[in-house]
Formats: sequence, C-alpha cells, structure tokens
Amino acid sequence: MTETQPKVEITFEDFKSEVIQDYTLARVSRECSLLGRKEVLTGKAKFGIFGDGKEVPQLALAKAFQNGDFRSGYYRDQTFMMAIGALNIEQFFAGLYGHTDLDFDPMSAGRQMGGHFATHSLDENGQWKNLTQQKNSSSDISPTAGQMPRLLGLAQASKIYRHVEGIQQDKFSVNGNEVAWGTIGNASTSEGLFFETINAAGVLQVPMVMSVWDDEYGISVHARYQTTKESISEILKGFQREENGSGYELFTVKGWDYPALVETYQKAAAIARTEHVPVLIHVQELTQPQGHSTSGSHERYKNADRLAWESEFDCLNQMRQWMIESNLATAEELDAIDEQAKKEVLEGKKAAWSAFINPIKAEQKELCELLATVASGSANHVFIEKMANDLASIKEPIRKDIITTARKVVRMVIGENGQTILNNWIASYTEKIQPKYSSHLFSASSNNALSGTAVAATYDATAEEVDARLVLRDNFDALFAKYPEALIFGEDSGNIGDVNQGLEGMQQKYGELRVADVGIREATILGQGIGMAMRGLRPIAEIQYLDYLLYAIQIMSDDLATLQYRTKGRQKAPLIIRTRGHRLEGIWHSGSPMGMIINAIRGIHVLVPRNMTKAAGFYNLLMEKDEPALIVECLNGYRLKEKMPTNLGEFKTPIGVVETLKTGTDITLVSYGSTLRLVEQAANELEAVGISCEIIDIQSLLPFDLNHDIVKSLAKTNRLLVIDEDVPGGASAYILQEILEVQKGYQYLDSAPQTLAAKAHRPAYGTDGDYFSKPSVEDIFEKVYEIMHEAKPNTFAKLK
Repeated sequence: MTETQPKVEITFEDFKSEVIQDYTLARVSRECSLLGRKEVLTGKAKFGIFGDGKEVPQLALAKAFQNGDFRSGYYRDQTFMMAIGALNIEQFFAGLYGHTDLDFDPMSAGRQMGGHFATHSLDENGQWKNLTQQKNSSSDISPTAGQMPRLLGLAQASKIYRHVEGIQQDKFSVNGNEVAWGTIGNASTSEGLFFETINAAGVLQVPMVMSVWDDEYGISVHARYQTTKESISEILKGFQREENGSGYELFTVKGWDYPALVETYQKAAAIARTEHVPVLIHVQELTQPQGHSTSGSHERYKNADRLAWESEFDCLNQMRQWMIESNLATAEELDAIDEQAKKEVLEGKKAAWSAFINPIKAEQKELCELLATVASGSANHVFIEKMANDLASIKEPIRKDIITTARKVVRMVIGENGQTILNNWIASYTEKIQPKYSSHLFSASSNNALSGTAVAATYDATAEEVDARLVLRDNFDALFAKYPEALIFGEDSGNIGDVNQGLEGMQQKYGELRVADVGIREATILGQGIGMAMRGLRPIAEIQYLDYLLYAIQIMSDDLATLQYRTKGRQKAPLIIRTRGHRLEGIWHSGSPMGMIINAIRGIHVLVPRNMTKAAGFYNLLMEKDEPALIVECLNGYRLKEKMPTNLGEFKTPIGVVETLKTGTDITLVSYGSTLRLVEQAANELEAVGISCEIIDIQSLLPFDLNHDIVKSLAKTNRLLVIDEDVPGGASAYILQEILEVQKGYQYLDSAPQTLAAKAHRPAYGTDGDYFSKPSVEDIFEKVYEIMHEAKPNTFAKLK
C-alpha cells in the first residue's frame, strides 16, 4: 500500500478557471475533428478517424493521470493526449497529413494514420528516457482490441517493481505507484482479446484502469448485436470484488456529466494506484457527431430520434449547459471561447500544411530544374519538357509524383548524357527519402542484437554429458542471478519448472513473480511481455508449443514486430519469446508453421537453435540487447546429451550467422532445428556411397546468413538442397529466395536447386505419422542421390 496524496482545497475562482481551461481544450479538440474531416474530404489527407464526442471523459481521465503512468488506448483519444501536453494542433494535423518528420509528427513520423498516439520512451540514440518524469502513452495500433494485451503488461510492471527487490527502478518506476490506463470502444469489448485481458488482470490483480467509451454503435452495428444485455458493465458484474476478495472495482458514469466523470476517475486512480486493484469504468451515453470515420456518414444508420438525442447530449453541449447553470461562465463567454478555438485550429492547420508541403515543393522544383537541363540535350526534349511542365503544374504534389516522373524520363534518355545525370539524382533522392518510410524495422541503436559477437561455450577437462535441459536450466539460473529485472512466465513454467524441466527449481529459488505460472491465454502472455519490456523489465514470455503461437501471432505481428518501426525508434520492447517445436507427432502439437511465422513477424528475430547450448547462447546475447526475438527450442532435444559449459550465462550464439556442421564437395544441404539430426544421419549414409555433403545449420531465420556463407558453399559444391519440416513453399521458399536471389547463389549452380519439405497436411499421429508426413532420413538420402544421378549418371546409377 502506498501513501495517498492529500486533498488540496481550491477556491471557487481556481475551480472556475480550471473548468474553463478544460472546456477550452475540449473545444479545440472538437474543432480539430471537424476541420480534420474537411481536410480528408478535400483530398489533403487520406483518411480520418477522430475523437469527437469523447472529449469530456478524456479530460477527466487526464486529471487522474500522473507522471510515470502509461496509456494503452484507442484511436479516439486525441483530447486526452492534448490534455496531458503530448499533442498540439499542428501535430494533430501533421499526423493527419502523414508528415515524415518526428519533429512535426512525434506520434509516428507519418507511419500511422492520424489518431494513433505515442510518447517517446527513448531518446534519439535509442536510450531510455526517465519514464517516471513524464506522462507516457504506448504506441497505438488499429487492430480492434489489440491494445489490450499490452495494457496488461504495462500494469503488471508496477506490481513487479513494487514487490521484487533488487531491480534498478530509477528511470522506470517509483515503488510501483504507476497506473496503466486502457481505453476502448464499447463494440470492441466483443473481441476475445478484451475478455482475455480483463480476466488475466483480475487474476493478477494489477493497477489497471480500463475505460470503455460507449456510444452504442460499432460503426453501423448497434450494441444489441455486440454485447449481451447491451452493456459491458452488466455482464462483468461477476468480476466485482467483494470484501477481502480479489476482483475488480466497476464504475458506470455518464459521458456528458463532467463533475461525475472527474470524481469517478479520481476514485478509480486511488484504488488502482494504492491497492493494485484493476478498475473498469463504463462511460455511457457518449456520442459520435461525425460518425465512425471519414469513410461514411452515420445518418445512414441512425434514425432521426437518435440523431436528435445525440445533438442534445453531445458532451460539449452538456458541459456548456452545466457551466452556465453553475455560474462558471456565461453563454457569451463560451461563444467567444468557441470562436477563438476555431481560429486557433484554422491557423494551426495552415501551419501544419505549410510545414508538410513546402519540403515536397522544394523537391518538385529541384527535379523540374534538372529535367530542363536534361531536356536541352535530348532528342526527346519535347516529351521531357511536357513531363516537367505536368509535374510543375501539380499544386499539392506528393513524393510519388516526383520520383515517378524522374523514373519515366530515364527511359527517354537511354544512351544520352541525361541518363547518368538522372540516374544519379534518382539514387540520391531514393537514399534520402526511402528511410523516411522504411527505417527502424529493427533497432538502430548501438545496442541492437546484431552488434553482439560470438562467445564460445567453454568446458573443463571433466565436462559431464548431461541431459540438455540441464544446460538450459543452469543457464537460466545464471541469467536470473545476473539480471534482477529478468523474469519468465508461461503455462507450467513455474511450479513444475516447465513441461520439459528447463526451469526446474527456478520458482523456488527466485519466487513466484519472477518465475510464474499463468493461465491458458497465449495472447495475453505475449501482452504481459510486451508491456513489461516497454517499462524496462526483461521478460521472457513462454509459449508452450510452437503451434500455440497461432493464438498470439496477431499480437506479435501487429504490435511487437512493428513497435520500433511505427514509432521510428522512439519506443522498444526487448521481449524474448520462448517456445519449443519440431518433429512432434500428431495434428495439433506438431505444426512447424515457420513460413507463416517469419512472414508475419518481420521486426522480430526468429532463431532456431539445433540444441540447448545454442539456445542458451541466444538467451545470453539477447539479454544484453534491445530487440525482441523468438527462440524455438527443439522439443525432442531436452533428453539428449550435451556437455555442461563452464561459462553459463556468458557464452553467446551470434544472430544471423550460419554454422557449417560438416564440410563436403558434392552438394550443400541447408536446414535447421531437429531436422538437422536427420540430415546428418543421411549425410553419413550418402558418404558410404561416395557422395560428399556439406551441411549448414541456418540457426537464424530472421535475419538470414548475414555473412553469405551459404553462397560460399555453393561456389564449391554447385548444388543445393533445402530440407525443412514446414509445408511445401513455407519456410523453404523464403530460404531459397535468400540464397538464390539475395545471395545470388543461382550463378554457381550446376543442378536445379531443390527443396524437401513436409507434406501439405498436418502430420498424422504417432511415429509412423511423423515418418510419412515429414522428411525422413530415407527421403533426404534419395533426394540427394537423385540430384547426383542427374549430374553424374555414370557414377550414380538410377536408384528407382
């Protein structure tokens, strides 16, 4: 329990001033919404989704929001962001226009549409700022209810900071006093992610305050089709805590009632902050004056009575009426505020547009002048001049107009001096402009994962051969001792030490908060990890089996994988995701959907170690770095024997580096994970018939073979076979593209490159199901032999 803040008595004049200030800000926000819609409809902006109708409850939320707190919210929270000083008029419109400069659009540098908000947790060098001295917003995402799992982790971090000793808190927490604030539209509470998060927060008892903005509709669909009893607070009544019991505090409040909203949010904050109890506030009777978005009009689906009610109970109209009735302001004074807000927003809009368009116009002018020079020496000068004039006539150009013109003109000057001039300009322009749209998929800081170097595992002369799980277990022990901020959680991870005993005894040694069991809820396991990593902790989120990732792939793909990118490097979540897979038996726990995974989570490193020592080396490296990664351990490797290293917690497996397990001269065999053991066995059998195989362990799928060692092997063997237990065209297609196209391995091949994958169906049950569903030793042997027969039929007679 923490001390509550003493109440400060204020005078009526101070209260009046505060209310007028709130109304003024809300009116500015409303005018931004109204003018923002016009900017979309006139074509200056691409799309708009605004916070009109939600202004007043967001003012109340902002009053309860303190330094160190975090928001995980909904794309209508512009008034809140303005109220905490994180968004101004110019920035609002810069986001609407998609300004690619963080100085103008600090939310995402134009990478997200307007309405998606964030604050900067990192400085320009990718280093942590002091999060306790600022009000924080985790970066929004559009997917419905996708903000919920992350919210859970942001709240849980406070619990960890309050109850786990030894963690350096300076930049991240003040004794766990911080509240995580969530916001969501009422229709989105129908999503499974909402219910999963609400349940998990109730189990964990974390300081989370969840606001549901309820305007009765989900786009055009009324609440009667969304929610049982048409009320989320009604159906969550069973979550209400009882005396001396866990659960939630539930509040309902009208979204147009300013004093009641302020009181409710103050109560909610006190409960969550001091008692670490989750709270849900159902904010009812809100409106949406302009409808869902600029894509349509709500007049199409709301009847006249509803529209009339919305006009009367618009939260700004109700606040205005209350202020007049309470003698806080006259109608004339409020009219003057309204008029001034319109002027300020209009001026801010103009400034934002000028800041956005002027650099592009300068680029337009630069190319037009260059084209004039190119045209003067070209046989096609008439056509080039026309294209230059067409470009110059565009009053509000976009960069596509500019670069498209340049690339088209190049075709007209092939063989002329202008070709070199234009190609040099295009290269320079692309080098300057492309990063505005493509940088920061991964960390650009000096602490990125690729900056790590290999450190070999060391062994003493009497190194014991042990079950491989013990290498992993003892290495985790070393990491937990080294990093007080490290924690791991997952299904069966705690009490029994995970299903394969890789964490045996760790909960007993480090406590239930650092080595924790959780419920069967993969999406929020990921969310816990994301949120805690965003607050300076070093979580390892365990997903029991590889194919269980399907429950969490949306969170990994839309939230974690895009975080660095969508904030242009101003937020990070260095979460490690631990799972296990490969060579399992049966439809449901044997999938190896690597193609799906690697194509869905670009922005997360995907690591596929062949044994537990290699896996431990990845954990050791990643704990020192600032990027997220997925590590897939080999499920059938825990009981295999490996030597116990002497430098546990210190040896490191480099990311993006392959390893050659066997040298050879006839063919290069490329694989990863458990399948490598089959490849090695097949290579031994092939050696007996005179075929020399070089075996390369990929180790890291994302990134892939940064040193291009595989193509060096192809230069020697001139043949390639990729062996993978994913479906045909899955990860093997990605691997081939990397080798043949990126590394240009095609130029060394004397035989067609081939893949050997699993069958297109899920593996059938049992050992025979595995044998007939996935590549076997015999499959590998025969495929390699077939390739060599085609190349040297006189040496290798037809096998079948």
